[in-house]
Amino acid sequence: MCIYLGGYVLIALILPVGYLAYKIIERNSNIWVVTSLRVIDEEGVFTHNTKESPLDKINNVSCSQTFWGKIFRYGNVQIQTAAEIGSTVYHDVSNPKKLKDTITHIQEEYKHFQIKKQATELAGAIAAGQLKNKTDVAAELEKLYDLKVKGILTEEEFKSRKTKILNS
Repeated sequence: MCIYLGGYVLIALILPVGYLAYKIIERNSNIWVVTSLRVIDEEGVFTHNTKESPLDKINNVSCSQTFWGKIFRYGNVQIQTAAEIGSTVYHDVSNPKKLKDTITHIQEEYKHFQIKKQATELAGAIAAGQLKNKTDVAAELEKLYDLKVKGILTEEEFKSRKTKILNS
């Protein structure tokens, strides 16, 4: 009888301690990465799960903490995206406010980068269009000059057409 009772006490002590150890390892193996393009969450002890949310698809990020979460610095982070599933809640995240603020900050940097990129592309397109117009003008002037050299155009005709092309 005493052996069985000792076994139950041992099991009653080992199971909660083992569960607590597993939860600590699980929490410490949860990795969050915020890059310039996406938010990545990798988790798992015995299995490995990865979730990615592109920054340009994230509409809103929020976090919440319970009383105990504030004391032990953990909470939930909710990311709402433009995807079909809408929002994803990540539970028991270490420093949820820091993660939320980091995502928001990187999202702003991403938006500024996109605006600069679009402005650069637009400026390049405008410059290419102007270069094309200059190339067209040069080609037209070259044709006019050839016509003048061949004697098809007089000097006055050449000058008037040249002025017309340069002013257009």
